[in-house]
Amino acid sequence: QVQLVESGGGLVQTGGSLRLSCAASGSIGRIGGMGWYRMAPGKQRELVATITSGGSTNYADSVKGRFTISRDNAKNTVFLQMSSLKPEDTAVYYCYAIGTHYWGQGTQVTVSS
Repeated sequence: QVQLVESGGGLVQTGGSLRLSCAASGSIGRIGGMGWYRMAPGKQRELVATITSGGSTNYADSVKGRFTISRDNAKNTVFLQMSSLKPEDTAVYYCYAIGTHYWGQGTQVTVSS
C-alpha cells in the first residue's frame, strides 16, 4: 500500500507562485514515475506534469514555462513549483503514482484575478 499526501495549496493572486508537495509513504518501492493532475469545476481532468524515476519531465502546454516538477527521492517527495499563476490554474491538484491506482487526496489552488 502507498499513501500520497499533498500540501501547499492555497489562495494566491494572479502572477503569484505556489509550491505543491506530495509526500509518499508505505510500499514506495512500487513507485516509479510520478505526476500531477488537476480538476476544475466544469472542466475535464488535465494532466499537468510528470516526472520519471530518472528525472525526465513532461508538461501540459498550458503550464510549460510556468510550472516545474521535481522530486527528492531521498525524501520520497515530488514537488510542483507553480509561477506566473493565472485564474485558469484554479483547480484541485492531485499527485499520483504513474501506472498505479495510488492518488493523493488533492489540494486546492485558487488564483484570484
